[in-house]
Amino acid sequence: MTETASVAGRERLRLFVALVLPVDIVDRLVAWQRKELAGAGQARIVPAENLHVTIAFIGGRPASEAGPIVELLRRLAGVARRPVLTPSRYRETRSVGMVVLEDEDARAATLAEDVFTGLEQLEVYEREKRRWLPHLTVLRFRGRPPRLSPPVPEIGAVSPSELALYHSVLRPSGAQYEIVESVALGG
Repeated sequence: MTETASVAGRERLRLFVALVLPVDIVDRLVAWQRKELAGAGQARIVPAENLHVTIAFIGGRPASEAGPIVELLRRLAGVARRPVLTPSRYRETRSVGMVVLEDEDARAATLAEDVFTGLEQLEVYEREKRRWLPHLTVLRFRGRPPRLSPPVPEIGAVSPSELALYHSVLRPSGAQYEIVESVALGG
């Protein structure tokens, strides 16, 4: 684990696995958010440091389990083909606005499936019933969705080069995400 994300072994952490976005893509997404989502009323724009592609939300786990999860990610990332993701549409659920991503050659879906299986074998995760959807959460809201219909961000194809284990720290201002450790995709 990185020094900034180090924790005591018995502490419980809210963990998730995600693809890390390249800095230039995050910068372009932030510009798009400011332009297209700024008038969303009570909605909160997801800050730059929280933009990522979630693969699996693990939830509250003992800090001692972070090491085996990171080892799993190292093994999987070493043989994974880097995904190529392209924004296809904006969608709102009851609590978030997201940019849905097309997954070229299902590389991200294959990696996600491997992560799910590995986490289940570690007995730290229960697979969700719904099919995994690659997406970027760009807006959060409570109550009624703002019903926005912005154009899709013009960021082109995105090829994340890292897979990471994140720790989600809940704060009054919203969740703060800290990378426990990230590993390069494709060895």
